[in-house]
Amino acid sequence: MTIERTLIVFKPDSVARGIVGEILSRFERVGLKIVGTKMVNPDTDFYHHHYEKIGTMITRHGQKIFDTTVEMMQVAPVIAFVLEGIDAVAVVRKMVGSTESKSALPGTIRGDYSHMSYAHADEQGIGLSNILHASGDSKEAALEISHWFSESELFDYEAAHEKFTQTKKKK
Repeated sequence: MTIERTLIVFKPDSVARGIVGEILSRFERVGLKIVGTKMVNPDTDFYHHHYEKIGTMITRHGQKIFDTTVEMMQVAPVIAFVLEGIDAVAVVRKMVGSTESKSALPGTIRGDYSHMSYAHADEQGIGLSNILHASGDSKEAALEISHWFSESELFDYEAAHEKFTQTKKKK
């Protein structure tokens, strides 16, 4: 059993639409536990670290994509959460769906709450509205969590549901 932590960031489109609680409840219903949360409005340097130093966005996709993304991320505050659970990174990635909302399957968060394509975003010169960011793998999650949260902002506690969602084999 691998208990791990992952970062999700509700982007300005989900915050402005008032759907954060509805989506967050989906993560809680599968047994993931919230161990950190905060609402912030990061500056460009903070996003540069997140998207380039950790995620290599400029390296992979170019400066224009980065600039457009940061512009979109700064139109309103974002809400960051650290979730904990068994294989949390993979579980969250599966629940969130494809990065391009148009390609996300129904039943995934992006498939249920957004539908924008890369082509439309490019045509309009805007960032891709796709509800939230989720860590791509365990290494990225650890780096992102330490960038967004200090140790004192993360909590270790036992949730009531853990005996059902994180059962251990009795010896």
